Amino acid sequence: MKIIIAPAKKMIINQDDFDVKNMPIFLDQTKEILAFMQSLSYEQAKSLWQVSDKLAQPNYTRLQKTNLNKPLTPAILSFSGIQYQYMAPDLFTSEALKYIQRNLRILSGFYGVLRPFDGVVPYRLEMQARLKIAGHKSLYDFWGDHIYHAIHSSNEPIINLASKEYSKVITPYLTKEDRFIDIVFVREIEGKLKTRATFAKIARGEMVRYMAENNVNTVDRLKNFDSPNYQFLEDKSSSNKLVFLHLNDSKG
Repeated sequence: MKIIIAPAKKMIINQDDFDVKNMPIFLDQTKEILAFMQSLSYEQAKSLWQVSDKLAQPNYTRLQKTNLNKPLTPAILSFSGIQYQYMAPDLFTSEALKYIQRNLRILSGFYGVLRPFDGVVPYRLEMQARLKIAGHKSLYDFWGDHIYHAIHSSNEPIINLASKEYSKVITPYLTKEDRFIDIVFVREIEGKLKTRATFAKIARGEMVRYMAENNVNTVDRLKNFDSPNYQFLEDKSSSNKLVFLHLNDSKG
């Protein structure tokens, strides 16, 4: 199976724990994006990022100095947001690391798609950023179906642990033969099941860790997710969606 997750805004450089194994498969496209972004004025970049001067200034300085060849960090360690903290890949066994390299893919507005041990540099560019490059109206248009084809396999289901912002770089290209499984983490709020972003990010990281540590290779085994905080809701799930309820909110 292929597991897709979103990147994180927060990135670090870590050249100590794991070695880089590969360069990203769409590096030529990334070079094109980088060259275009480096041509932007400070005000244009700030508008693209939609951030304050406090964030824009260091990111713009870093952008002008960005070298895609160094210093490289394995993607799985470079992203350091909540999801990645709860995944805790630095604590994985060697077999779990092999599992994620084989099955896990990180979607990226800048790199397209990343394997866990692809070498990356820190960047700031969200998939929904209004970047009009090379005649394309957006990054979704720029990437087109390239990311879908890089991930797609006729024999493997795609397990969606990414946010909608990122998963929709794939969903328009799915065919009726594809098996795309949404994993949904919800809380019961005023009698309704709702997703809360922070809690969902935590659960997604825990789910990846569960899959890697248990060598999960079938969709049915996902239902046995052993988090102390969630239970699988059979009656709310379907063949293409698995729903998990936060136990503290369960009425049972």
